[in-house]
Amino acid sequence: MKFETYGNCFVCGKNNPNGLKLNFEIDQDKKTLKTTFVASPTFQGWDGIVHGGIISTLLDEAMAKLVYELGYQAVTASLEIRFKNPAPILEPLLVHGEITEVSKRLIRAKAHIAKEDGTILATGTSTFLKQK
Repeated sequence: MKFETYGNCFVCGKNNPNGLKLNFEIDQDKKTLKTTFVASPTFQGWDGIVHGGIISTLLDEAMAKLVYELGYQAVTASLEIRFKNPAPILEPLLVHGEITEVSKRLIRAKAHIAKEDGTILATGTSTFLKQK
């Protein structure tokens, strides 16, 4: 299976009229990725707080996009999210992802979302299964 993108991804796709259209800065050597997201009230759960599903989506994308951009053909085998603090709407959320391990069949990654002051809002870990 070969993974291709036509720009319709909900998070990073430029052709998705309902998507977030995020741009990611990728460091190939360090195997890291980062972006910033400011959630409008459209993306809130409780008043003033970003919905947990959006936070999960950002963490998932930070890891999966990095795997893809580094040239690996892999699918998510597991995803774990830990919520640490509420994520406020209308404030910059700094999203960071990194590859932590690459083996013959698996890739492991981690990600976090923080406020500008460094407060960690959520963390994620994921395992990807390489495709043949």
